[in-house]
Amino acid sequence: MCAHRPPPPHRAHGALREVRARWRRVLRRTGPDADGDTGPRPSVLARIPRPARVALACVPGLVAVTGLVLCAVGVDRTPGEAKRPVAARAAVGHQAARPPIVPRERWLADAAYTRPPTRYAGRVTAVFVHHTDSPNGYDCSDAPKIIRYLYAGQAGVRHWDDIGYNFLVDRCGTIYEGRAGGIDRAVVGAHTQGFNVGTAGIAAIGTFTAGVPVPKAMTDAIAAVAAWKLGLVGIDPRAPVRLVSTNSLSKYPAGTRGTFTAVSGHTDGYWTACPGAALMARLPEIREHAAHLQGRR
Repeated sequence: MCAHRPPPPHRAHGALREVRARWRRVLRRTGPDADGDTGPRPSVLARIPRPARVALACVPGLVAVTGLVLCAVGVDRTPGEAKRPVAARAAVGHQAARPPIVPRERWLADAAYTRPPTRYAGRVTAVFVHHTDSPNGYDCSDAPKIIRYLYAGQAGVRHWDDIGYNFLVDRCGTIYEGRAGGIDRAVVGAHTQGFNVGTAGIAAIGTFTAGVPVPKAMTDAIAAVAAWKLGLVGIDPRAPVRLVSTNSLSKYPAGTRGTFTAVSGHTDGYWTACPGAALMARLPEIREHAAHLQGRR
């Protein structure tokens, strides 16, 4: 039996009202999660360990309420959570090796624009393939210059927060880090309107409309990135995935779910010809190769 003497009303009422208001704000926390779904978060109180709740039941009056609020806030949001990258949950099997990826510093040079803080999702559950709609007859040694030009157009001229793609691949199969934030993180890009959260954008440098040859080195590199990113959470590149649209300018009204293949083309989610008919026709092959790299049959 826990007995205590309550504090004098004139000393406790003001602090108690403040604590109660803070507690109500904690309990009301709902909204979209990292993957775009909406709904209430798990009860904050339920996430406090039972021994802690029992112990707090025996703490005098205002001290108990204050301790419970502080504990709940600590469970619900740790310091710096909004800025800390969220690592993808490791899968038990079917992981693929991370391919060699050239860091963005190799192409960025001194062209950096001021960026807002990077946004992260909980994990990457799908990959969207793009083409950059730029000339095909380039030397692969010029790829960093081409990416820098794309970055200047998107982050400079269009005032985007960064280059839109998470990764870019040249015709020789070299993979480049695109958007900042960490290649092994679920960085939210700006590549497929309505479906940027929880996906990765891989851009093939060039234009791949109908009849244009797509180099095998390029498709192999796209498959390698897709196999690695999706393998982190155990997703088969050939499997269907359901994604929630965040923007009604996509093919799906905001808040509705669309079903995609884990490796899809930009045109599957948005009204565009990207990544071009020739590259779209290679997606089945890319999916199968990615699945093979994950050790699947």
